[in-house]
Amino acid sequence: MMTGEQYKASLADGRRTYFQGRVVDDLAAEPRFTRAVEWVAETYDRFFDPSPQARSPLFEVPRSSDDLSTRVPLLRETDIIAQTTFQSLLALLTAAPAVGQADTSYVDRIKAYYEDVVTEDRRLVECITDAKGNRTLAPSQQADPDAYVHVVKRTSEGLVLRGAKLHITGASFAHDLVIMPTKQMKQGEEDYAVACAVPLAAAGVHVVNTTYSPPPGQEADYPFSSRENMPDGFVILDDVFVPHERVFLDGEVQYSANFAHSLGLWERLGGTAFMADEADILVGLAQLVAEANGLASVPHIREKINGMIIYATIIRAGLEAALLNVGRTPDGMVYPSELYTNTAKFYGAANYDHIVRDLHDIAGGAVVTAPSHSDLDHEVLGPWLRKYLSTGPDVPGEERARIMHAIRDFTADTFGGWRSVTNIQSGGGLYAQQMVSRKHYDLKRAKQMARRAAGLDAEE
Repeated sequence: MMTGEQYKASLADGRRTYFQGRVVDDLAAEPRFTRAVEWVAETYDRFFDPSPQARSPLFEVPRSSDDLSTRVPLLRETDIIAQTTFQSLLALLTAAPAVGQADTSYVDRIKAYYEDVVTEDRRLVECITDAKGNRTLAPSQQADPDAYVHVVKRTSEGLVLRGAKLHITGASFAHDLVIMPTKQMKQGEEDYAVACAVPLAAAGVHVVNTTYSPPPGQEADYPFSSRENMPDGFVILDDVFVPHERVFLDGEVQYSANFAHSLGLWERLGGTAFMADEADILVGLAQLVAEANGLASVPHIREKINGMIIYATIIRAGLEAALLNVGRTPDGMVYPSELYTNTAKFYGAANYDHIVRDLHDIAGGAVVTAPSHSDLDHEVLGPWLRKYLSTGPDVPGEERARIMHAIRDFTADTFGGWRSVTNIQSGGGLYAQQMVSRKHYDLKRAKQMARRAAGLDAEE
């Protein structure tokens, strides 16, 4: 296993990563990336075991509902890259039985890759969304064939890939990219039906980063995003070679959607776990700011918070149902309920903006106008600001300002916007979650119950 310092050293492998138009040679030294590197390193140190055969407990294959119910909350306490590593590995293992019908060597490669990653304690990110070009056209119909990642050359040693993968959280901070087809490919699109693992340091890989991390020195005004932030990568694959042992699908279009489906399940589970915690935080912020504003007993404020409580409870219940009602692969690995995972993720994402609207209504305009901590610390301005921000002897002005800063950072600033978009898009959009929920819901049973209730079928 690696320590945090060894992880940091492993990033100096020649990878080509960029930020705001310039090359970043030292990720840990880039001010807007420092916290991201430290966050991953902290997880390494937390689970480090010096024993020669030690393996991280985060990535062991779950074999029971209890395993899964223990692992998911534990992963919520780690960095995002540990979570994407878990999701990537479990997605590959979930897809393995299906793609093994095309070629049993794919199963052997996936299992060998899993062992390599866990043994070497590497980190992965999942790469699924393509540039897509004109989205009304299929991959093979695009004016530019590179709009979807595809094979441009096959050799006796492996494949050569070209294209781009977008919205890859933490791409520059992992060791490997796990590349999967973004959707079901059709006959004639064999070159686009490719799944594989690519090192970040491989020739031809370039990552362009964006980040919601706050500027250095303003951490007090950004209590959430200064503590937990991870840049997103726009990954460019410019004729990247992949050896056969790291190829998990090559041309079998009928199995191309299995990877997206498997990854979507594990991503949505992770997204639901995040939204369950997020919803509790939103409730807590609403109650705190209502009390700070002196409005906690006002009926319409209480009604809004009651609605937020119901929202949080439904998401939590859906998460727990997904972890209890597990499925099982032929080799004994368990996976969460497709129905409950997708339904809970859809409900949380579809209603998120409504819940945030109520929080902002409860809090008031100070969410975006509260003075900064630098102003509060000013020798002349500070006493005035604390005086006028206070709402009584039990509510210091600085405390009320901190609550407002937390609400702004979490819901109304750069990080808040990132969360609003990713709540919907992570694991696929809302429509995909609707379709999977419908697929796994027992509609036949519901119709039978309705027919009996309507007197259309005789009682047995």
